Amino acid sequence: MSAAPRARIGIVGGSGLYELAGLEGFEEVRLETPFGAPSDAYLVGRIEGRDIAFLARHGRAHQLLPSEINYRANVYGFKLLGVERILSASAVGSMKEEIRPRDMVFPDQFVDRTRGRASTFFGGGIVAHVMFADPVCPETRRTLLVSARREGATTHDGGTYLCMEGPAFSTRAESRLYRSWGVDVIGMTNLMEAKLSREAEICYATVALVTDFDCWHEEEEDVTIGAVLENLRANSRLAAAVLRRTALELPERRAACGCGSALEHAIITRRDAIPAEAREKLRAIVGRYLD
Repeated sequence: MSAAPRARIGIVGGSGLYELAGLEGFEEVRLETPFGAPSDAYLVGRIEGRDIAFLARHGRAHQLLPSEINYRANVYGFKLLGVERILSASAVGSMKEEIRPRDMVFPDQFVDRTRGRASTFFGGGIVAHVMFADPVCPETRRTLLVSARREGATTHDGGTYLCMEGPAFSTRAESRLYRSWGVDVIGMTNLMEAKLSREAEICYATVALVTDFDCWHEEEEDVTIGAVLENLRANSRLAAAVLRRTALELPERRAACGCGSALEHAIITRRDAIPAEAREKLRAIVGRYLD
């Protein structure tokens, strides 16, 4: 874990967004973390004077399944780079009639339907329970939403993102069940990022790029990868513009959102009982509470 350039803002690009246009003077930074290697090299550069670190969630060749992504390494790497806010973009299916393909949704809640994915940094002798009732940073999400509207996107303010396991899309029965729960969109990646960002005391928000109606809609074609890719290509340029604008319009200092102090009362383990190995492994995250 050698020294690396620092960036205050991290951007995670999902399907169809493997680099960020407008990122100037960037260099590739490959990191090793206590949790292994991130999805790819971080591209660390500047956008109009603001330091940015970009990471392709699935790798720049899109070689990682949602369940193969090393979410812990990705978020820990951002922490090592000094990132305080993560902006995420991801492809989703719509679970509501009024949310159309190529719209943008800015979720404020999640439902977890994954199976056995690593979604905490803790364990191995150190226990922490972060508050997660409101899993998205309100200030960061609001800035993303306003930026999207200024770029001319069709937006939906708030909503619940159901995170499924994948990689197959839903069965028709599953899709109808999820609709009955009142969720707004369905995807395969964002929940783990949100949980780990909270544990790392990093603000997190996502722009969900709608590509399809899943398979519940009787009058629309069932989801196909061809339709998904076509809508992703149409949305990727606008999504990149939204992310760039958001990075520039976020305040220099974080507001009292609480994300930056999420661990203040969360670590339960008695300090003298925490193994030295666990302390060292999580130093970038918990060091200021244990040193």
